[in-house]
Amino acid sequence: MHGAGNDFLLFDGREDPELAANLPELVARLCHRRYGLGADGVLLLLPIERHDEARVIYFNSNGSRASFCGNGSRCAARFVAERWGLTRVDLITDFAVVPAEVVGSLVTLTLPAPTAIGEWRTWNSSGDSLRGRLLVIGVPHLVVPVDWDDFESHPLAALGPALRGHPELPPGGANVHFVSVDGADLRIRSWERGVEGETLACGSGAVATGLIALAEGWVVSPARVHTASGRVLDVMPIGVPPGCGARLTGPAEWIAAGDVAPELLDGLTTPTRDRRHLT
Repeated sequence: MHGAGNDFLLFDGREDPELAANLPELVARLCHRRYGLGADGVLLLLPIERHDEARVIYFNSNGSRASFCGNGSRCAARFVAERWGLTRVDLITDFAVVPAEVVGSLVTLTLPAPTAIGEWRTWNSSGDSLRGRLLVIGVPHLVVPVDWDDFESHPLAALGPALRGHPELPPGGANVHFVSVDGADLRIRSWERGVEGETLACGSGAVATGLIALAEGWVVSPARVHTASGRVLDVMPIGVPPGCGARLTGPAEWIAAGDVAPELLDGLTTPTRDRRHLT
């Protein structure tokens, strides 16, 4: 599935009780865009005691585990709506309990307030000095406003990694979001840790960007965030930005369903041979 161009492989934990143990070592191979299926990340969905809840475990494409992914969580909610019959569900993530509502291909997540809000400061890196502000919404996001005339094509190959791993960021670095104000809307390009590259969208990064833009008066609510995929994410604050919760609404779209071929699993120390269902 993909959420605004951010693509994921989703596994239904009801089909195989061994997935939780076996999946982590499979992630990097599954996500490889030449030797695997290709994806920005992997989500494992597990049933829990309450019928209207689903446990969501998220892995970046390099196999590292992350506490939250906004676009991935929207995909998880739509998966649960269509496969488990729950159009309203509480997603139990490593970040927080995130209520989700599914209407067709559109999914709305209700997110809690950022757990940390940094001040504006200058970040010097790769010969550039850029102002940015850090918000933690599940994972750290560094929001950097820019006024590039070539915003859509401006090269990020040097700037993205340098800011993502800046030594003055918290341990593990941050996702970096370059934002441009376009009339009443926002445009965003995202460089994500764990993927270690530019992605077509970042859901929680769009929320961080929207909350900062609303706090600064760049746009009015709801903040419309145009991602690099061309899809639009809407950010509606619940309170006074940036230190408030928000509703994130955007598409979650199916790509394919199928089985993983046995060759992809060869050579693993704990292969899953009998149950390989992937949707």
